[in-house]
Amino acid sequence: MTATYTWDVFSTLDGYGSYAEPGDWGGYWSKQGPELLAHRASQFDTPQRMVFGATTFRENAGILLSGHDPHALDEWNVRTLRSPATVISSTLTDTLGWPDATIVSGDAVAIVTRLKAESDVPLRSQASLSLNWALLAAGLVDRIQVTIFPVISGRTGTSPILGGAGDFDLELLQSRTLDGHIQELIYRPTPH
Repeated sequence: MTATYTWDVFSTLDGYGSYAEPGDWGGYWSKQGPELLAHRASQFDTPQRMVFGATTFRENAGILLSGHDPHALDEWNVRTLRSPATVISSTLTDTLGWPDATIVSGDAVAIVTRLKAESDVPLRSQASLSLNWALLAAGLVDRIQVTIFPVISGRTGTSPILGGAGDFDLELLQSRTLDGHIQELIYRPTPH
C-alpha cells in the first residue's frame, strides 16, 4: 500500500506564503482563531510522518524550539514537533534539536517514492516550496491542502507558494471555512 502524501501550505489570498519586513502581520497573519487552531491540532490525531526541505525545517526548528514565539506552543505545533520527520537536505547534518528527525541526503523524488512505498502512516509536508514543486512534477503529491488567510500582501509578500510549480488541474476534494474568514481547500492535483 502506498502512503498518501499531502502538501500542506499557508497562503495569503494573493498566493504568498510569507512576508518581508516591514510587513508587520504577525504569525498566521494575525487572523487565527480557536476554530483554526483546534482544526490544525485535530489533523495530528492520527500518526503521520512529516517531510521537510532544509529551509523549512530550519525555520520550523528555529521557531518551535526557541520558545520565543507564542504560537510555537499552539497544540498543532506541539504535535508537529512530536511527529517523526524526514528532512531531505544535502546541507544539514544536525537535527537542530527536533526530537524524532532523520536527515536524508539524495534525490528528493527517489526519497519520497521510497517513503511512500514503505510508510505505514500518511506523509505530510508543510511549506517546503521548492521540494514540493519537484514532487508535484514527479506526480508524488496526492493532496494539496491550502489554507488561505484573508489578507493581500502585494507589497510585502514573499515566496509565492505556486511560483515554481508546473501546470496542474485541481479536483476539489474538500473545503471549509474556519473562524468565519479562513478558507481551507484540499485538492487532488493532476498534471495538465
